[in-house]
Amino acid sequence: MGSSSKEETATDGDTSSGDTPPSNSNLFSEGERVLAYHGPRIYEAKVQKAELRKKEWKYFVHYLGWNKNWDEWVGADRLMKLTEENVMKQQALDKKQGVDKSSKSGRSSQSKPKSSADAKADKEDLKNTAPKGRKRKSDSGVEKDNSSMEKLVKIQIPSTLKKQLVDDWDFVTQQDKLVKLPRSPNVDDILTKYLEYRSKKDGIMTDSVGEILKGIRCYFDKALPVMLLYKKERQQYNEVVHDDVSPSTIYGAEHLLRLFVKFPELLAYVNIEEETLIRLQQKLMDFLKFLQKNQSTFFLSAYDGPKGVSEGRGKGKDD
Repeated sequence: MGSSSKEETATDGDTSSGDTPPSNSNLFSEGERVLAYHGPRIYEAKVQKAELRKKEWKYFVHYLGWNKNWDEWVGADRLMKLTEENVMKQQALDKKQGVDKSSKSGRSSQSKPKSSADAKADKEDLKNTAPKGRKRKSDSGVEKDNSSMEKLVKIQIPSTLKKQLVDDWDFVTQQDKLVKLPRSPNVDDILTKYLEYRSKKDGIMTDSVGEILKGIRCYFDKALPVMLLYKKERQQYNEVVHDDVSPSTIYGAEHLLRLFVKFPELLAYVNIEEETLIRLQQKLMDFLKFLQKNQSTFFLSAYDGPKGVSEGRGKGKDD
């Protein structure tokens, strides 16, 4: 999973600033400092390489202040010149994102730097599911009432799983691909495997672990249709999930991981004692490490193309 999955794939304009140059003109040069869209935000970056691929310029960028693991190939529609006007765009977008976070729903259609209605919806979706760890610094306009709780429930997602989330976003919103359903192992299978893993490791089956896994399953089933799906996945959800079907028996690790991005926000509204909350945070982190350890088994390396056309499922992913 790395930048290689994106190297040959042009973005579809979802992150376009509206200043996209003709595909055959090289607008940015190697070594140039630029502004780059990454998910729903704009960050300062440096162009390290520029190559003409299939009559379209591609740029290998490094996000300043980020680990080099986030370096990636992007199209010109993801980049803007580092001008005073564009810096003001960046600051305005940051301000709007802060306002969105402080609203109760955490969603707004006013703050997306896009021209089409679909593009706005995708940006809105990404804000719901993108890993919070990707931000270089915290927002200044975060929740006032729940800020202390948010700090307590900080869940650090391992770097390889952050990359998984970025690839997941790219497959769905940029490449129009979907996870083929039903998944195997599904969420229930993964929770069962984790319970077996803990029981073997601890020598006993603790009630607390079982209760937490029940909680994860319950949160997943309730949260999936509300906040864990991208716009382009909603039709698929309506087709596969019916009244008597639990999403945890249909979906797998790809969507389960998105839940952990939302846990801080979800748990901020739950009245839990601080000590209990810290223990819960530790157990959730342990579960994430289990997902990371089994990443090659639990996650797909590629999703299916439009209309169910297979685009390569990856080896050994459905064990």
